[in-house]
Amino acid sequence: MRYALLVQGAPYSQQASHSALRFAMALPERGHRLDSVFFYHDGVYNAARLAAPPQDEPHLPDAWRELHERHGTELLVCIASALRRGLLDEREAARHGKEGHSVEPPFELTGLGQLIELGRRCDRLVTFPP
Repeated sequence: MRYALLVQGAPYSQQASHSALRFAMALPERGHRLDSVFFYHDGVYNAARLAAPPQDEPHLPDAWRELHERHGTELLVCIASALRRGLLDEREAARHGKEGHSVEPPFELTGLGQLIELGRRCDRLVTFPP
């Protein structure tokens, strides 16, 4: 079965991100495919490349990257939510005249149309709200 996840909660302030990550890691172990994870609202903070949690806490952005590297899962970030929260990739930083960027591959800024496409393409779209 093909899955997609919608993560709406910020890492470290709600359980949504951690629960979504644990669910995502369990899918391949059970023979399912996780096509994509779409980060929306405060969930876009999962894509922050400058996150530096304490050593005794899980590093959620790095764990999402590892999921991508192991299983080829797309990590899609809502561009409108990200820009509102100061999260930009190199292209958007240049377009808005900003000196630095805070989102880098494998996270990809994209629009809500991609989320609609995931709902159409995948067998299940599982939501993790705050």
